[in-house]
Amino acid sequence: MNKVILVVLDGLNAKTAHTYMGFLEHLIENNQCASYTVKSELPAQSRPLYEVIQTGVPSYLNGIVSNATVKRSKETSVFQLAKSAGLKTGAASYHWVSELYNKAPFDFMTDRIQLDTAHTIQNGLFYFEDHYPDNHLIADGAYLINEKQTDYTLIHSMNIDDSGHKFGSQSKEYVQATVKIDAILANYLMDWLVKGYQVVVTADHGMNDYCTHNGVTDDERQVPLYIFSDKVTTGDYRETLVPQLQLAPLMCHLLEIEKSAAMQELTFI
Repeated sequence: MNKVILVVLDGLNAKTAHTYMGFLEHLIENNQCASYTVKSELPAQSRPLYEVIQTGVPSYLNGIVSNATVKRSKETSVFQLAKSAGLKTGAASYHWVSELYNKAPFDFMTDRIQLDTAHTIQNGLFYFEDHYPDNHLIADGAYLINEKQTDYTLIHSMNIDDSGHKFGSQSKEYVQATVKIDAILANYLMDWLVKGYQVVVTADHGMNDYCTHNGVTDDERQVPLYIFSDKVTTGDYRETLVPQLQLAPLMCHLLEIEKSAAMQELTFI
């Protein structure tokens, strides 16, 4: 099966993931997935890195240079490539993703639910509060997968990032948000795998102890990457630092669609 679920845990740095995500680490210990460390692009801000993950094009070229850049993407995204290949696209995510690939600016009165549309993201459930509960968000994604039969599905969580901005990356609140999403994913992940879905879990950027992210430190730039797919050899490769620009061609490889000309060749698997 070439269906892919991409889970982006906003603001989760690699150190915290590898220390506290007990269920995902359990699956690594039992050789059920491949684990790498990703080095995020700069600037280490959310909206620019959403664009990097979906297009494989760095900010100085794609024009999404800060969180304040509110406009549609001009690049070819994985969503667009999947739709063009006849696959069904979906996203349960923060509304900035809708602004990049569906409509900009986002109107919370009309754009929260976008189902069975002609947009690049054909089925979208978009939230607009950073504290929108992760258990609601994962359930939104599961709805798209089960009821809309989406082939490429983004599930994008904000609670870890929200806790990091309020309390910092060394806080109990940041760790607790990480532990919580690990437990929530445990209730869905094995079912998705049994049904034949490929699942990728990563983050856009990390977080530092000053309650922010924009710089070049490992806490801000190094994020986890867990890949569940029969197209990728299982194992613990976390010493391998993967450029974030490799994620878009990875999605294309897993979906078995042609990457865009702007994307790098896939080299790390």
